[in-house]
Amino acid sequence: MSDFWKNYDSKSTFDGYISKDKKLRSHAKIISSILEKYGKKRLQEIELNCQSTINARGINFRVYSASNRAEEKKWPLDIIPRIITKSQWKTVSIGLSQRIKALNLFIDDVYNQKKIFKDKIIPKELVFNSPQYLKECDGFSPKHKAWANISGTDLIKNINGNFLVLEDNLRVPSGVSYMLENRMVMRDIFPELFTRYKVSSVHQYANKLYNCMTECIPKKTNNPHMVLLTPGVYNSAYFEHEFLAEQMGIALVEGKDLFVENDNVYMKTVKGPLKVDCIYRRLDDNFIDPKVFFKGSLLGVPGLFKCWRKGNVGIINALGTGVADDKAVYSYVEKMIVYYLGEQPKIDQVETFLCNIKTHRNHVISNISKLVVKPANASGGYGIMIGPKASKKEKEEMIKKIKRDPRNYIAQPLEILSTVPTITPDNIEPRHLDLRPFILTGKSTYVTTGGLTRVALKKGSTIVNSSQGGGSKDTLIVDSRN
Repeated sequence: MSDFWKNYDSKSTFDGYISKDKKLRSHAKIISSILEKYGKKRLQEIELNCQSTINARGINFRVYSASNRAEEKKWPLDIIPRIITKSQWKTVSIGLSQRIKALNLFIDDVYNQKKIFKDKIIPKELVFNSPQYLKECDGFSPKHKAWANISGTDLIKNINGNFLVLEDNLRVPSGVSYMLENRMVMRDIFPELFTRYKVSSVHQYANKLYNCMTECIPKKTNNPHMVLLTPGVYNSAYFEHEFLAEQMGIALVEGKDLFVENDNVYMKTVKGPLKVDCIYRRLDDNFIDPKVFFKGSLLGVPGLFKCWRKGNVGIINALGTGVADDKAVYSYVEKMIVYYLGEQPKIDQVETFLCNIKTHRNHVISNISKLVVKPANASGGYGIMIGPKASKKEKEEMIKKIKRDPRNYIAQPLEILSTVPTITPDNIEPRHLDLRPFILTGKSTYVTTGGLTRVALKKGSTIVNSSQGGGSKDTLIVDSRN
């Protein structure tokens, strides 16, 4: 081991580069030689070039403060990539395909036969009491019975180096544009990585997403028109909406740009109305149609829900998909895989305690100092309490919340997230990370080669969300023979 890694301390975690006995992992030898050749000072300069490139490309995201004030932030990208071998990724990819297949069968069952409840695999009250369950979707199936067309499944590596599913994001998952931009930036500022490694491409995603949309058009048409429906420029993920619409060559629209006539959806254009065949919606269910859901919504399209139910327009992700996005429902996904597919899960998930079950609730309250407690339907890292790091007051407040609304809380053991070397202002140090691959489902299923690696930039932190001060890394899926 060279002096470059002399003070690198990763003994308490599974590190993607350095083993516990201070040896380089085989897939990290090439990247290590590159990093050592440049040295820490030159790497700091490359990091600055990276930030300049991000500024020039306008890669940003929006964060809202407690007072609801918006702040534009530049996307934080660390130049030391995460590296995963192709052979390991193949196993993960198969596991993710299996998981999304079972989840889609579950959602379709929830809104149709409801067989899983009759067979007592999952308590029906858990699902029907979820705020994401839409009774208005009962009796409907989208084309190919594909509800969760775009999913972002969060993975972690535990202390043994095994991938685990942390949660499923099936409503309007974000982050894929940053995965693609990270690769473009890294190719510009660190080209040697891509000449020394055989790296799998990620750039087919936009084509795959376009094809997924065409597969989900309910009625065959020779000249399909598709749009991406955004809440508007003030949404935190607006950069992504704009990016994906441009990459696919489809219109980026707001609700005011669409209207319904004779149960069909049209886009307003300077040449007159243009019929819309499929909508990639980035609005939450409640805002999509003020005639059916939240009456005060100015973001959606009046009458859109009826058009969708009549099969006159495709919507991805389908409305009602969030019923499988619930963190309480997550705890039953392994049972769903066995129930619907007759297979054992190919990828494990984190043990989960449901606070609406009395024995689980008592265990959580008694062991709250050791557990991570999460709201069942929140996202973005908000509302999470990490027991080992929480103050006495924070733990007492969380116990009150659990007792007041047990259905809304789950708890999990604190998994020690794996680490990867990350550039800090003074050194190169290990930082905890997770991974969000993206899965597309229409007639067929596609899993990205890698995904968005999110990294906790604060020392010791396990909160990776960009809205909470996290950053990102490029994820290289490399040939095992490198």
